Amino acid sequence: MIDLNVIALTRLTYAAVPGFVSRGGGTIINIASVVAIAPERLNGVYGGTKAFVLALTNSLDHELRSKNIRVQAVLPGATATEFWDVAGKPVHELPSEIVMSAEDMVDASLVGLDLGEVVTIPALADLEDWNRYEGARRAMSNRLSNALPAPRYTASQSRQQVA
Repeated sequence: MIDLNVIALTRLTYAAVPGFVSRGGGTIINIASVVAIAPERLNGVYGGTKAFVLALTNSLDHELRSKNIRVQAVLPGATATEFWDVAGKPVHELPSEIVMSAEDMVDASLVGLDLGEVVTIPALADLEDWNRYEGARRAMSNRLSNALPAPRYTASQSRQQVA
């Protein structure tokens, strides 16, 4: 799983990017999963690898946007593919209301790409849900590094909480 979702994806990306740069543009579409933002839904390694795909995509978008290279991460939910058989749970055992056809997932992904989305979640009806999530993440990102620990992590604070 790590070889496919992390190593192969990274190698393929870094093999394609120089050609895109020399041609003045290109598009990279990475298939992540909703478990990139909800890892508790499936096993830890799979969720971790899909979180990597999302993080790499966001980083590449930041690095390559000025070079006219579009980058998109697609975060599908349950999709009707052979994946489920390989994972040991046939897709027909999943609730049909949560399983999207591969064709619909691809179509929605390409519409998201046409809309300029860096992250496309084909099943998410309300874009504002994603905008709030991403907005909170970005707002917090400017407060994640500081010369001193946050006050709640200081020894004096810790002693007050124990007392």
